[in-house]
Amino acid sequence: RALPDVRDGLKPVQRRVLYSMAELNNGPDKPHRKSARIVGDTMGKYHPRGDSSIYGSLVNMAQEWSTRYPLVDGHGNFGSEDGDGAAAMRYTEARLSKISMEMLADINKDTVDFVPNFDETEKEPEVLPVKVPNILINGAEGIAVGMATSIPPHNFGEVIDGVKAYMKNPDINTEQMMEYIKGPDFPTGGIVTNKDDLLSIYSTGSGKIKVRGKVEIEKMKGGKERIVITEIPYTMIGANIGKFLNDVYSLVETKKTNDIVDISNQSSKEGIRIVIELKRGADAENICNLLYKKTKLEDTFSVNMLAVADGRPETMGIVPMIRHHVNFQYEIATRKYKTLLEKELEKKEVQEGLIKACDVIDLIIEILRGSKNIKDAKACLVHGKTDAIKFKSEESKQLAAQLQFTEKQATAILEMRLYKLIGLEIEALLKEHDKTLKNIATYENILGSRTAMAKVIIKELD
Repeated sequence: RALPDVRDGLKPVQRRVLYSMAELNNGPDKPHRKSARIVGDTMGKYHPRGDSSIYGSLVNMAQEWSTRYPLVDGHGNFGSEDGDGAAAMRYTEARLSKISMEMLADINKDTVDFVPNFDETEKEPEVLPVKVPNILINGAEGIAVGMATSIPPHNFGEVIDGVKAYMKNPDINTEQMMEYIKGPDFPTGGIVTNKDDLLSIYSTGSGKIKVRGKVEIEKMKGGKERIVITEIPYTMIGANIGKFLNDVYSLVETKKTNDIVDISNQSSKEGIRIVIELKRGADAENICNLLYKKTKLEDTFSVNMLAVADGRPETMGIVPMIRHHVNFQYEIATRKYKTLLEKELEKKEVQEGLIKACDVIDLIIEILRGSKNIKDAKACLVHGKTDAIKFKSEESKQLAAQLQFTEKQATAILEMRLYKLIGLEIEALLKEHDKTLKNIATYENILGSRTAMAKVIIKELD
């Protein structure tokens, strides 16, 4: 439960919260719903754990400084970068974000397997049919039994380009992949200082990334300077901004530096802004280096790209992760278009029956008027059994004996409404039939060729 699935990049609790919200029809175009309602639904139907763990997961997916591309659109107090907690779930509201809709898009088209929930009263998806490589764009962190995962988040556009490059050339290596995916993209920004180590980290799936805060030196009136920090290492999120301020205070108190006059945290909704004011004539560069050395303004992010693949945990580099994602996309597309094709073939069968029925409608009305019950009428339409039916003429009886409708067609004819016989309605039926035939050809083409399917997937990614 602490490790993400390599296919959708979600842990069970996250998957269940998102699915529960989808079941509540809680999309980005609908009003926000009380978080307590979402948590209650998730707990009652899919996730029999404490409500605090479910709400914690919901909050995390809504915080833009924790999740690179938030999967939940929160309304109310969802905490802050400084480590303030979110308000209780009875006060906050939430709904799915637009990106989550791409993770649940074709769930009703038999794209993924459904498994029984804990008490076998409901079904829940084993994995979500994500169209986006969520495991790379949002990363993951979790500590399981005897293993931990820590996958950094990446830029959406870069990852999509990487996926497309892999689909065009499955033999792509890590170095070539890094032309598209340059490095991690943390929600709090920051600068990676050990760029040369990224190749080995992305090849093996483990290593350490050194991240530094983004620092600007501003000139003030009277020749003074101040250091302004606008991006911080991802690891500083939580209570660590306060700890960073304390670390700077203690540098002054222990006389490690006498050049710092004042420090203030001016962060707001617009973003992070920590201001350190210096004495006149102080060497700003020197102080920045001291801060990198002695505080968390430069920190390491440990990477261990561990995810559950084929039911077992596995550490993998960036290319294998994308390979799993692409294989999953092909699997989803195959299942989706098979389902769509089956539906269109059923439609085609019924449409052909109705078109044929319109041509012999007088005979069909005669059959219906001469039948004692539905069973007799159906037997005549499907098997040509005319014994139990009164006909006006022998000719009609012979024609009726030649009718060969299928079960589905016969049912559709018996349920057909009279207005369907209006000229325009028949035209509409013929147009619909043409459209159905076109759809069948398209779906068969996609299912028949991997190249055609790849084109469809790439188009959706674009």
